[in-house]
Order: sequence, then structure tokens, then C-alpha cells
Amino acid sequence: MTQPTDNRREALLAAALDAAGRGWHVFPLRPGTKRPALHGEATCPRTGPCAGGHRKWEQRATTDPNRIRGTWARAPFNIGIATGPSGLLVVDLDLPKDNSNGDAPCGAATFEALCERTGQPVPTTRRVRTASGGGHLYFAAPVGVRLTNTAGSLAPLVDTRGWGGYVVGAGSTTPAGPYITDDTAPAELPAWIVRLLEEPTPRPVTPFAWPTISGSRAATAALERECRTVLAAPEGEGNITLNRSAFKVGRFVAWGDIVRHVVEEAFQGAGEARGLTAAECRATIRSALDSSIRKARPRDTA
Repeated sequence: MTQPTDNRREALLAAALDAAGRGWHVFPLRPGTKRPALHGEATCPRTGPCAGGHRKWEQRATTDPNRIRGTWARAPFNIGIATGPSGLLVVDLDLPKDNSNGDAPCGAATFEALCERTGQPVPTTRRVRTASGGGHLYFAAPVGVRLTNTAGSLAPLVDTRGWGGYVVGAGSTTPAGPYITDDTAPAELPAWIVRLLEEPTPRPVTPFAWPTISGSRAATAALERECRTVLAAPEGEGNITLNRSAFKVGRFVAWGDIVRHVVEEAFQGAGEARGLTAAECRATIRSALDSSIRKARPRDTA
């Protein structure tokens, strides 16, 4: 009865030792989860690594194979990799959390768009497929530069993990699935990404001017309502909100209640006023409207 668990623990131990052998500092995550499996300050025994005072997960992450074997002998822990001490900067390409129409751009798409806008190729480096279907791009962090975590600074649904952050290592498994990788070595973090992370340039916010809108009363009301939704979108959710709102209005275009270019102009202005780039707005609006028009039901069944 215990053999499957023992086999799983051995596989996770091997993956943890492999990561440590690459110089990456690891620590245990609760079995089947992404949460650290270490005691908190309130329950700290002040012994072992904490003999001199409570140490958090980033400080307790280790490359010591004996400590790793002793830890993973207790349970089939998932693997946490402390990115800062490991000399890593990991780019996290996430998936939309609410993508009911299936057309919201994912982090991989927005990162590719960022590379295109900056005239750079998509970097080739170690990639881990996450349990959710997203991806982690591993890079060797530049020496002498202390890069911390970011959320959406590079592009929507693109986060980074550096000092103060960790990622779930390959070989780990959650209910959503496994973390899988190839054996590619992490490339050096491209200088253009370093510049963007060191000196984030705030996007200029353009005042929103309502265009002249003509169409049926229901269509114009829906367009105005959804443009306001885009303008009020929370930080980091502008692109997803724009996609969702444009999709909702697309059915009125399909029914002939409002012409497409009017809808595109209104959402373009709202998206740019929210801080999205012109290129991001155009691509998102076009994708959302195309999908909505294609899927629109007849008016009498909607």
C-alpha cells in the first residue's frame, strides 16, 4: 500500500537533488501544493537552521544534499526553488484566470508581443511547463544586480520571480497536473529585460475622449457601459477586461445594431486611456470581436 507513496517521494527527492546540483536553493512545499512546508515564526523551535533566530523559507533554502535527503525522507514534498539565492530570474507566463470565451491572450502571447514591440527575439532558455498550462522561463540573473519580484510590469499576465520569490520546481505535482521541463540550461537574462525591470517606464495615460457613437439604444448603452468597465479595470487586468468587454459588445455588431469601426474606435480609446499600448488594444479588440461575431446566436435566442 505504501509503495506508490515511497516511489513518489523518491522521485521528488531525485528532482530536488538535481535542482540543488545545479546550484539552486531548494526547500519543501506541502505535498501536492505550492505552499511552503516550513514552520512559522510563532512555532519556531530555535534549533537547527533556526538556532540563531527564526529563518524564513528564502534563508532556509539549501543546496546541501544531506539536509535535502533528511527533509524528503519525511514526506513526498513538492519542490520550491528560491530564485534569488539561486541566481535565477524566472519569467512566469500565466493564463487568464477567467477566460470563458477562450480568446483572452495568455502570458506567453503578451510576452511574445513585448519581444516584437522591442525588436527582440523570444529568448531560448530553460522552460518549465506549469501545472496550469502556463510556463516558467528560467534565466541566469546578472551578477551585481538585485532583481526582485514583479507582477505585470513587463506585460499583462507576465510576472517575474527574483529575490523574495520562489517557483515550484520541475518534478512537482499539484491536482492540476505536473511541472515538466527539458534539460536546457538557463540562458543569461537578456540585457533589454534587465533594463525594463530596473527602470520600469510608466505607460502614459491618455485622457479618454468619447467618440461619436451611433447605433441602436441597446448597442450604444452596452458599448458605453463596457468602455467604462475597461477604464475602471484593476491594475494588471486591463487587457483581460478589454477582451471580455469587447466580446460582450460583439454580438451587437453581428446583429447589425452598430458598425464595427465605431466599436473598435471606442474600445481603442478606452484601452489606451487605461494604460495599454496601442498594439495591445488593436490585437485584443480584433480577436474578441472576431470571436464574438462568429459565436453570436440569433437575436431571438440570445
